[in-house]
Amino acid sequence: MRISALFLPLALFLASCGGPSRPDLLEIGADIAPLIDAFDGRAGVYIKDLVTGQELAINADTLYPTASMIKVPIMVAVFDRLERGELAYQQELVYTDSLFYSDDDLTGEFRDSATVLLSEMVMLSISKSDNTASLWLQELAGTGVAINEWLANHGFVGTRMNSRTPGRRVDWETYGWGQTTPREMARLMEMIATGQAVSPAASEEMLRVLQRPYWDDEALSQIPPAIEVASKNGAVSASKSEVLLVHAPSGPYLFCVITADQADTRWAADNAGYVLIRDISRLLWNTFEPDSPYAAAPGSERYRGSDE
Repeated sequence: MRISALFLPLALFLASCGGPSRPDLLEIGADIAPLIDAFDGRAGVYIKDLVTGQELAINADTLYPTASMIKVPIMVAVFDRLERGELAYQQELVYTDSLFYSDDDLTGEFRDSATVLLSEMVMLSISKSDNTASLWLQELAGTGVAINEWLANHGFVGTRMNSRTPGRRVDWETYGWGQTTPREMARLMEMIATGQAVSPAASEEMLRVLQRPYWDDEALSQIPPAIEVASKNGAVSASKSEVLLVHAPSGPYLFCVITADQADTRWAADNAGYVLIRDISRLLWNTFEPDSPYAAAPGSERYRGSDE
C-alpha cells in the first residue's frame, strides 16, 4: 500500500521506535466467527490493520446487497467527472419535481426550480443518505454505466451499480440498487483514505465528506465520539451493512460488515443485523485499543433508532 500523508506520521513513528504491539487478527477472528455462525441469515466481514497490513476475511468475497453503501461509488464517479472538468463542485443545480424519489428525503422537500450546489448534494447523499440526491448524482456521474466502468477499470470485480443501469435487471432483482463484497467495499474506502481514488485532492475531499455522517447508531456508536471515523452504512429490510475506517490512537484500522437474507426484517434498533454490526465494532475497538475501552454513556439508547 502506498503510504499517503494521512498515515505517514504514524508510519515514521512506528519505524523509529518499533511501535506498539498490534493485535493478531486471527485471534479476533476466533471471537467473530461464532457471531457470524450464529447469525440467522448470511453475513460477511473484512478487517484490515492499516499499520501492519494484516487482514481477516470471513465470507468477505461473497456478493451482498450494498443498500446505501452504493452511494460511495456514486460519489467517486462524480469526483471523476469533477477531476476531468466536466462538472464543478460549487456549481448550481436546478431541482425539478421529476427528480423526486421519497418523502423521507430532504431533497424531496425542495420546491420545483429550487437551486442547490453540487457539493451540497454530495453531502446529503453521503451524510444523510438522501436517496433523491443520490439518484440525481448517479445521473450526473454518467449513470450506472459510467460508475460501473470506473469500478471495472480500477479492479473491482463484484461491486456494481444495478438500479437504472442497462443490462443489470437480473442483478437488480437479486441485490437491489447495488452489489459488493465486504473486501471490495473496504478496498474502495482504503483507496479514498490513501489518496488513490480519482486523485489525492479528490480523495481528501471525499474523506472529509465520509467523516460527517448523520447516521451513527450502529458501528459508530461503539467508538468514542472524539475519534475521527470515515464511514458509510446501508440498510434494506433483510440486509444491513457498514464500512468504516477508524483513526484509532494506536493506528488506523478498516472493516466492513454486510448481512443478507436476514430472518429479522424489523426496522428496530435491536434488529439482528444492527446488533451484529455493533458487536463487531465494539470488539474491534476494545481489541485495538485495550488501554482505552469504551462503552456508550448510560441513557444513550434513547438516541438510537433505525437507519437507512
